[in-house]
Amino acid sequence: MAGIYIHIPFCRQKCYYCDFYKTVNSSQTGRFLSALKLEASERKNYTEGENIRTVYFGGGTPSVLKEQELMEILDVLNDHFHIEEDAEITFEANPDDLTPVYLQSLKKAGINRLSIGIQSFFDIHLRKMNRRHDSQQAVRAIEDAFEAGFENLSTDLIYGIPGLTLKQWQESLRKMFSLPVVHLSAYHLTYHEGTAFYTWLKKGTLKELSENESVSQFNLLLDEASQAGFEQYEISNFARNGVYSKHNMAYWSGEKYLGLGPSAHSFNGTSRQWNIAHIDAYMKLIETDESFFEEEQLTAQEHFNEYILTHIRTKWGISLDEINNRFGEEYVDWVAHEAEKHILSGKMMEQKGVLTLTREGLFVSDDLMTGFMMV
Repeated sequence: MAGIYIHIPFCRQKCYYCDFYKTVNSSQTGRFLSALKLEASERKNYTEGENIRTVYFGGGTPSVLKEQELMEILDVLNDHFHIEEDAEITFEANPDDLTPVYLQSLKKAGINRLSIGIQSFFDIHLRKMNRRHDSQQAVRAIEDAFEAGFENLSTDLIYGIPGLTLKQWQESLRKMFSLPVVHLSAYHLTYHEGTAFYTWLKKGTLKELSENESVSQFNLLLDEASQAGFEQYEISNFARNGVYSKHNMAYWSGEKYLGLGPSAHSFNGTSRQWNIAHIDAYMKLIETDESFFEEEQLTAQEHFNEYILTHIRTKWGISLDEINNRFGEEYVDWVAHEAEKHILSGKMMEQKGVLTLTREGLFVSDDLMTGFMMV
C-alpha cells in the first residue's frame, strides 16, 4: 500500500505562526496545476505500482481550489495511479471556505475526510494568529460539513498561544468535543524562524507562555480528550472510536508515499526526496524537464533513526523484537540501554518488549527521541 500527498501552496493570507511553504499569489494557479499534472505523470512509477490507499490534500490552503480544479487533479491521479475504491481522501480546509455549496462540490469530487483548521474558538486568539475566520464560522463549518454528509471530520487546535488561559483552553476543547468531529489534532505553538511570531518573540513584543502554563494546557488536553471518549494514539492526535488518520498512520508505519507539489516530500522505502520549496522554480524546472527535487539514500542507521522518530510518537511504541528483526542485536542493546534511565524516571514504560512514553514523557518527547538517535 502507498499514499499520495498533494501540496497546494496557495493561501489567501498568511498566518503569523505557520512555516509551511505557501504563497498568496493565486494568479499562478493555472500554471501550477499544469506543472502538478506533469509531475504526477513523470512520477507515476515512484510507488512501484502499489495500490494507493490514501490521498491527502495539504497546504497552504487546498480549499482555495475551485471544484473544477480539484476534479482535474483527481482525474490525473486516477489516470496514473490505482487508487482503491475505499481510499481515504483527505482535504484540508479553512472554515470560511466551507459554504454549503462548496461542501457539496467536495462531496461530489470524492473527498471523504475533511480536516478543518479551527485553531481556536476565541476571536481574540484567531485575530492574534491572523486567521481569516471567526469562532462562529468555525462552529458553522463543522455543523454544515456534517450536515453535508461528512462523517469523518478532523479539526486542528493550537495551545500555548500567548495570552491563552487555562480556562479559555478548556472552553475551546469542550466546544470542540461537543461538535460532530471524530478526530482532533492539537499542537503546541512553535516559534519557527521566518514567521512573524518568531520575529516578534525575538524583539520582545510577543511573550511566550511559561513552561508550567504549557504543561498545564497539555495535561488538560489529555484529560478533556479522555473524558470525551477520544483516544490519544499519537502525541498530537486523538480519535473517537478508532477513526485514526490512515494517511498519517502510513507515515508512522514506514509505508511508501509520493509527495506532489512544491516542498512536498516522498519516501519509497530506500530513499527520501523533497521538492524545491519555491513555486516559480518548481514550475519552471518541471516545464523544462529538469530536476526539481533533492534526494538522499538512507543508510541502515538512518532507517533506524526514522523508525525511532515515527514509532516513539505513537501508542504502539518501539518494539524491541521488530528492532532486532530489522536492524540487529546491536540496535536492541542501544535502545534498551537508553530506555533504562527513562523507565526509572517515569518517562517511559515497557510491556512485553514494547517501549512507550508515559504522560510525563509525552511532553518532553523531542528530547527523548534525540537520545535514541544514532549519529
